[in-house]
Amino acid sequence: MPTYSALTTLPGEEAAQALAEAMERMEPEPTGVGVFEIEDGSGLWEVGAYFLEPPDQVMLEVLATAFGAKPFALSELPEVDWVAHVRRELSPVEAGRFFVFGSHDADKVPHGRVPLQIEATVAFGTGHHGTTLGCLLALDRLLAEGWRPAKVADIGCGTAVLAMAAAATLPEAAVLASDIDRVAVDVAEANVAINALEGRVECLEAAGLDHPRLKAEAPYDLIFANILKGPLIELAPAIAANLAHGGRAILSGLLVVQAESVIEAYSEAGLRLESRNDIGEWSTLVLQRL
Repeated sequence: MPTYSALTTLPGEEAAQALAEAMERMEPEPTGVGVFEIEDGSGLWEVGAYFLEPPDQVMLEVLATAFGAKPFALSELPEVDWVAHVRRELSPVEAGRFFVFGSHDADKVPHGRVPLQIEATVAFGTGHHGTTLGCLLALDRLLAEGWRPAKVADIGCGTAVLAMAAAATLPEAAVLASDIDRVAVDVAEANVAINALEGRVECLEAAGLDHPRLKAEAPYDLIFANILKGPLIELAPAIAANLAHGGRAILSGLLVVQAESVIEAYSEAGLRLESRNDIGEWSTLVLQRL
């Protein structure tokens, strides 16, 4: 059975949220409505909805006009098993010493690499995206320099690939992985089990660093935060406060054009930029607490 999507953009979060609420009352009723900030500095927000029946195009035109949005782009989506599709299409990723792969490529792991098996799921972090790749390369460089953090936290862990990379290369380290999304935590726990790292990576449901276990293990020598510009800036004081002196934060999930504002926020929190790696349109930052 095909599904149908209706997407538009408009300026301002308040207007976007109001449009989304109005769309939820449409007939036929959408199966889901989402609101996302477009992270390009334009100030635009995307509002999208999915339907099991063709949406009422007249109503969509009325809503777009009423809320000052662009005309909706309508699409009919074929029924696709996206997980199976991703598994077929994604090739293994090499990031320094790390080799990230799906079960279908288990026979391709090179000798001497650190294997990290990640299954295609609804959570992010397969290693193919420039943000995850950048974080893995940053960790690889620090390890090559002889740095050995004893306590590691992966905030917004997704599939937990970064937490597992740390656990696999730092056998004595305490590693915690947290995500605000319960589904992501479940995925993280499954991947930890697949990689035989149970007992080495503790997975938690938490918003930022707001969890008793995260607070109990602080301060950390290394904190990963591969999320988005807005949350990264909001978390700057908390991440800085939970880093040990000399500790490092590896940050990504931000566009190249957003890097300077994130660097500024962390500089104000007491961290200095140690390195920056831009991969395509994405930037990865390594910062150190003074």
